[in-house]
Amino acid sequence: MQLDEIDTRLLSLLGDNARTPVTELARLLGLARTTVQARIERLENTGVIAGYTLRLSAAARPPLQATVLVSIEPRTGPTVLSRLRNLPGVEVVHTTSGRFDLLVQVSAATTAELDETLDRIGEARGVLSSESLIHLSTKLDRGGR
Repeated sequence: MQLDEIDTRLLSLLGDNARTPVTELARLLGLARTTVQARIERLENTGVIAGYTLRLSAAARPPLQATVLVSIEPRTGPTVLSRLRNLPGVEVVHTTSGRFDLLVQVSAATTAELDETLDRIGEARGVLSSESLIHLSTKLDRGGR
């Protein structure tokens, strides 16, 4: 689907605050409320807008965050992914190009919990090696946009 300038501006406004009332979006875009509502429905129906979600502040998230870079054996991706899905601290898994095969985002309430999750990732059948990067502070967070 081709997005025009108005769609792009509308998505930006919704990205800033998905709870902005349609009447306010219409005012900001200089369009009729029904036009904006129709555009939102079209963006939802075509899958451009996949859904709406709650973003928690740092105060509501587990205090420890880490990124784990994982190298896996050839053709073991589904097995490793299945194991990662079953680990409660694993939040996101990306495949990557380059030296590592997977980038795994992990959260934990305590260092012991983080240590346990990292051990379980490293022990998973098919994992050749892993390297952990513990997040110290956030300097920029665009909230998934």
